[in-house]
Amino acid sequence: MGELVAATREVKSDAATPSFKRELLATLPSLRAFAVSLSGKHDKADDLVQDTVMKAWAKQSSFEMGTNIKAWLFTILRNEFYSQMRKRGREIQDSDGAFTERMSVHPSQYGVMDLADFKKALDGLPDDQREAVILIGASGFSYEEAAEICQCAVGTMKSRVSRARTRLQDVLKVSGEADYGPDAVSTQVTTFPHL
Repeated sequence: MGELVAATREVKSDAATPSFKRELLATLPSLRAFAVSLSGKHDKADDLVQDTVMKAWAKQSSFEMGTNIKAWLFTILRNEFYSQMRKRGREIQDSDGAFTERMSVHPSQYGVMDLADFKKALDGLPDDQREAVILIGASGFSYEEAAEICQCAVGTMKSRVSRARTRLQDVLKVSGEADYGPDAVSTQVTTFPHL
């Protein structure tokens, strides 16, 4: 009987001594209310409180018992909230997938094949048209500069470039802007719209 009384006194004295776990648990409702006021959403607040408790538990050795645990936990929660906000500020929201779609990389073999087709079509042009389109399109010369290089009139240079572009479009079967880049089938395969 004496042992039972001693054990009961020991439990009562443990209950009277503050413990980290007990104080942390007592602060949870206040932490959650503060987290809701910061985040504005209950689910985000719950995640924020969970992150705070995990950090506090891991750093409990740095907390001095007898000091204000509520202030300590609120500081951790506030710092965690602003840290997450900064991180989200660096992240790009892309819920509709538009940004991700533009970032997709298409297989390199399409570019290699397209370049080979273009070189073949370019080689098939008459010399004066090939020269004109290379000077204007690839080398970046103005029509005036290209005409001076080729010792012809500016109008002649414009005509050569126009005929070369038309011929290249015909040979490469390009009818508009949609024909440039990967085809619709390879775009669907690389962006996985069905997933």
